[in-house]
Order: sequence, then C-alpha cells, then structure tokens
Amino acid sequence: MRATLYATLFAVLGAIASTSSFAGVDTDTDANGVILAGHDTVAYHTESKAVLGNAEITAVYNDAIYRFATEANRDLFVANPEKYAPAYGGFCAYGATFGKKFEVDGKAFQVVDGQLYVNKNLSVYRTWKKDIPGNITEADTQWPQIESVPANQL
Repeated sequence: MRATLYATLFAVLGAIASTSSFAGVDTDTDANGVILAGHDTVAYHTESKAVLGNAEITAVYNDAIYRFATEANRDLFVANPEKYAPAYGGFCAYGATFGKKFEVDGKAFQVVDGQLYVNKNLSVYRTWKKDIPGNITEADTQWPQIESVPANQL
C-alpha cells in the first residue's frame, strides 16, 4: 500500500514544473516536488553540513516534499517546520536580493540567527557571504514582491 501511495504521489507531482506554487508561495522544488535538492533541512541546523535525505523519510510542508537522513530529523521538522524551512521558499538567497528566483544545488547554505539561507551554488554563496546582513536585508525587501510570482515569470 505504501508503494502505491508513493507511486500515486510521484505521478501527480511529476506533472509539476521545477517550481511549485501552492498557497500563494512559490517554492523551489524539482519535478517530483522535492525541495533543497533532496538535502535534509534539519541537518543544516544540527550538523552544519549538507546531508542528502532519504526518499523513504519525508514530510510535506507548504506543499514541498522534504527529505530527511533520519526519522529523528523528520520528527524535529514536523514538530516545528517554520524553524527549519529555508528562507525565500528555498530559492537562492542572493538571487532574492535582485528580485529573482534561482534554483539551488543544496550544498551552499548558511544558518543565520536560526534561519536557513541557501544559495545557487558555492560560487554564488562566496559572493553572498561578503555582506550577509546587507544581503538578507535586501532579500527581505524584495521577497514580498516576488514571493507568489512563479520563478519563470521573473
């Protein structure tokens, strides 16, 4: 039954483009609805590194599928998803400073004051981290205008 449920879920999600727009929030997901390129959002906080999640250990938040390396990480997320969900719908934090939405590889990240910020890749991250406070302020200013706009329309 679980396999049938997953097959149905992935069939539906497979029809979704590389970003998903649900409840007015555009999230950076792959064609299967997976956010953060499959990386465990809790591990960014607890292990300070990018850890790939397991396709069998998941949770859904804002209609994006989160994968986790462990059931304990999934349980932490389910108990408080706002604490672990990435800023800007999981789109590139530096891109948001320009009012743009770029996909991320899941490997370039930083947790700042308990908030997860992800970037397109390590090269973009190196530029973003030169002025983290300024970039967060600018992205926070831009985000309300682009939050519900699909990435392909920016």
